[in-house]
Amino acid sequence: MFFGYDSTIILLIPAIIFSMIAQAKVQSTFGRYSRVRNTKGLTGAQAARIVLDNNGLQDVRILQVSGNLTDNYNPGNRTLNLSESVYNAATVSAVSVACHEAGHAIQHSRGYFPLKFRNAIVPLVNFSSGISCILIIAGIILMSVNSVNNSFGLMLLDLGILAFVAVLVFHLVTLPVEFDASNRAIKQMQALNLVSGQDISGSKKVLRAAAMTYIAAVAVAAANLLRILVIRNRS
Repeated sequence: MFFGYDSTIILLIPAIIFSMIAQAKVQSTFGRYSRVRNTKGLTGAQAARIVLDNNGLQDVRILQVSGNLTDNYNPGNRTLNLSESVYNAATVSAVSVACHEAGHAIQHSRGYFPLKFRNAIVPLVNFSSGISCILIIAGIILMSVNSVNNSFGLMLLDLGILAFVAVLVFHLVTLPVEFDASNRAIKQMQALNLVSGQDISGSKKVLRAAAMTYIAAVAVAAANLLRILVIRNRS
């Protein structure tokens, strides 16, 4: 990710393969259950509205956005944004994803700490993700081309590593946020009778497949950090 060919690239291969499998799994599972009609006949937008209203969140607007699997809850303007394949679709996948995003809105309204923490560090992570690569590459170059600049290069490399740790922390804290939103979604769907018994199995599969992508993101970030540390110690 950060450098040219190097033997440490092998550290990334398992995480990259896992990430590719996770992406393929979520696409195939979502696609499969996008062809299965929700037996209650509810669209994603309708299901999300029911969940929000029953949790005192009538002020949260539901909007349609372009793209596929671009669904999200925006705490800044309190909008629940559903993609084209979710908003008007009365499928198992659509209702599952919509209720998952409604779960994030419930987290926000109830002050769920992991979500608050993740939202608070977003500006730091955006800055860190952009500058970490620059610092790491600059540090390694200085350490390799001129021994006089070895100390300064090492300092830049260490700063880059610290910046990258912030990115890894963001991915780690995302896990409980996403898992909790999925758990809330399942409970709400069952409690509010939004799905039938035959639908709930598919809903769980859709949400589990989505969870794999977040685990994969942690794996890739951790593997990258390990690779950087190996290169630092070798240098």
